[in-house]
Amino acid sequence: MPDDETQTPTLNREAIARTPHDTRAQPLSGAAEGPSPWLLRLIAVGLVLAALNLRPAITSLGALLEEVRDGLHMSGSVAGVLTSVPPLCFAVFGVMAPRLARRFGAGAVVCAGMAAIAVGLVVRPYIGSTAGFLAASALALMGIAVSNILMPVIVKRWFPDRVGTMTGLYSMALALGTALAAALTVPVTGALGGNWQTGLVVWAVLAAVAVLPWIVLVRDRTPAPGQPAPVAANATEAPALKITRSRTAWGLACFFGLQATAAYITMGWMPQIFRDAGVSAGTAGLLLAVTMAMGVPLAFVIPRVASRLKNQGPIVVVLGLCGLIGYSGLYLAPAAGAWAWALLLGVANCAFPLALTMIGMRARSGAGVVRLSAFAQSTGYLLSIPGPLLVGVLYQHSGGWGLPIALMAGLMIPQMVAGILAGRDRTIEDEC
Repeated sequence: MPDDETQTPTLNREAIARTPHDTRAQPLSGAAEGPSPWLLRLIAVGLVLAALNLRPAITSLGALLEEVRDGLHMSGSVAGVLTSVPPLCFAVFGVMAPRLARRFGAGAVVCAGMAAIAVGLVVRPYIGSTAGFLAASALALMGIAVSNILMPVIVKRWFPDRVGTMTGLYSMALALGTALAAALTVPVTGALGGNWQTGLVVWAVLAAVAVLPWIVLVRDRTPAPGQPAPVAANATEAPALKITRSRTAWGLACFFGLQATAAYITMGWMPQIFRDAGVSAGTAGLLLAVTMAMGVPLAFVIPRVASRLKNQGPIVVVLGLCGLIGYSGLYLAPAAGAWAWALLLGVANCAFPLALTMIGMRARSGAGVVRLSAFAQSTGYLLSIPGPLLVGVLYQHSGGWGLPIALMAGLMIPQMVAGILAGRDRTIEDEC
C-alpha cells in the first residue's frame, strides 16, 4: 500500500506535467500538418461556385418555359412533369450522397456533381426531344442533389471552427444564383440572338468553372467529422421505425414537403403566370428573381428568431399568411400588383430555412437530428413531387390559372397546420 500511495501521486504528477506540453504540441503539430491557407481559400471559392450552381438549372428553365414548351411541343401536363423532376431527383439521388461520399470522398462527389450539372445543361437544349430533355435535366439535377447534401459536410470537414460563417456564405450564394438565373436568363437570351437553347446552355459555363476548384479534392477521402459509422451504430439502439411514431417528425416531414411544393411551383410556373397576365418575359424573370432574392436576408434572420422561441408556430402562421395574400393577389390582379405579390411569395418561400432550423431543435441528440433530417427531407421531397405536376394538369385542362392558383393557396392551409404541429416545444425522443 505505501508503495502504491507513493507511486500514484508520482504518476499523476508526471501526467500533469506532460499534459500542458502535449496540449500545446498537438495544435502545433496539427497546424504543421493541416491544410495551407491557400487551399482553404480555394475550397471556400469552390463552395461559393458550387452553391451558385444549385438552382440555375431550375429557375432558368422557369423563365423560358413557354419557349421550351413551344420548341419541344410540350403539353401543359408534360411541362408539369418537368417541374416535378427537381424534387424527385432530390429525393432519390440525395439519399445516395452520404454513401458516395464515404466511398469516394465528399470533394470527389461534389466535383462529379458539378460536372454532371455542366453536361446536363449543355445537352438538354439540343437533344431535340421531350424525353431527352427530361433525361438531361435529371442528370443536372442529380449533380445538384448530391452537391446540395454534401455542402454541410464540406464545411464541417475543412472549416470546423467557422461553420456558421461558411454556411451563411454558401446559403447566400445559393440564393444569389437562384435569383441571377431568374433575372438574367431572358435578357441574356435576347442578347445572344433570342434562341432559347442558347439562353439555357449559357448556365453550363458557370457549372464548368465550378468544377475546377474541386479537382484538388478528388483524391481526398478523409471521413467527414461526425463519424457516420458510430452514428449508424448508435442508430441500432433506436430503430428507424420509431421515428414514424412521432407526430412531430411527421409534422416536420409534411411541413417540409408542402413548403418544397410551393417553392418548386413558384420556380417552375410563376413567370408563366405573369406572362399570361400580360407581363413581359424579362419582367416576369425579374419578378421571380425578386421572389428568390428574398431568401438572402431572411435566411439569416428567420433561423435566429426561431431559435430564440420555444414554439415556432407564430412564424409558420406569418409565412403562411404572406403566401395566402400573395396567391390571392395573383388570382385577382396578377399584373397590377405583380411586385407586391412577388415580395409576399418570397417571404412565404422562406419556410425552407425555418424547416431546417426546426429539424435541429426537435431532437436532443446528434444522432436524433441526423435521423430526423433524413426522414423529414426525404419524405418531404417525395410528398412535393405531385404538386408541380398537378398544377400543369389543371392549367392544361382548365385553360387558365384560376384552379392552379386556388390549389397553391389551398396548400398553404395544411402547411400552416403541419408547421404548427412541428413547431411545438417537444422532441422526437420524448414521443418515441
